[in-house]
Amino acid sequence: MPRVIDTTTLIPVVRRLFMQACVQLGDDLLESLHLALEVEESPLGCEVVQTLLQNAAIAKEKQIACCQDTGTAIIYLQIGQEVSFSGAPLYESLNEGVRQAYRDGYLRMSMLDPLSRLNSGDNTPAVIHCEIVSGDKIAIEVLPKGGGSENMSRLGMLVPAVGTSGVRDFVLETVILAGGKPCPPLIVGVGIGATADSVGWLAKKALFRPLGTPHPDSSIAALEQEWLACVNETGIGPLGMGGRTTALALHIETGGCHITSLPVAVNLQCHAHRRGSAVL
Repeated sequence: MPRVIDTTTLIPVVRRLFMQACVQLGDDLLESLHLALEVEESPLGCEVVQTLLQNAAIAKEKQIACCQDTGTAIIYLQIGQEVSFSGAPLYESLNEGVRQAYRDGYLRMSMLDPLSRLNSGDNTPAVIHCEIVSGDKIAIEVLPKGGGSENMSRLGMLVPAVGTSGVRDFVLETVILAGGKPCPPLIVGVGIGATADSVGWLAKKALFRPLGTPHPDSSIAALEQEWLACVNETGIGPLGMGGRTTALALHIETGGCHITSLPVAVNLQCHAHRRGSAVL
């Protein structure tokens, strides 16, 4: 028998995850910032990283948002194929959880109609991605994504002849063009393959991986380390002030693509890498 979940039970979970994510940065991010202090040679770069750590500590202590841009509400669901839903439509309940989180957490409402530019007033609609997996559980991950870093994302429909080095060059060009605008140190999400409409999701999906966790394919994991080193050689540094710490991590996700195509997307994430997760 399939497991039946009333979608209204997701509302308080989504509410809690977004409220917590916006005020409490993850241990993996904080550890990466501390490690950055050990290798950063720029005095100003070190000062910036220390300020970011101090800001994170104050946000957690006082339970206030660690950044004024509390972002687009991105939700990633992995739904077990043995699960079925009852009650309100799934997306309706997810958006209600976002609505309550941004209202009750006093988080900035940033979502609006792209043409009229009228604000929705509750930070909805959320951007929701769903995948069907085995089992009878639901994994919920949230990512409040700031506009400054999102604006620096890029899509490239490359020709296959450029090869792996051409993809690397596109990633580096994206980081260099962005400079300090996406508030480094960054987490760089790279999507390779699939199609124009889905490679952007691969790049963003890469941001959900815990920082520094290597890709399970050792050859891709090696590229992640190589390209991260290249990014940090650009000298952009923390908040664009110069230094060795332009990015804390670079994660790659891939998908099969047509023989004539090589889609590449880069999704940059700022130092306020806010995430939350739960399994039901």
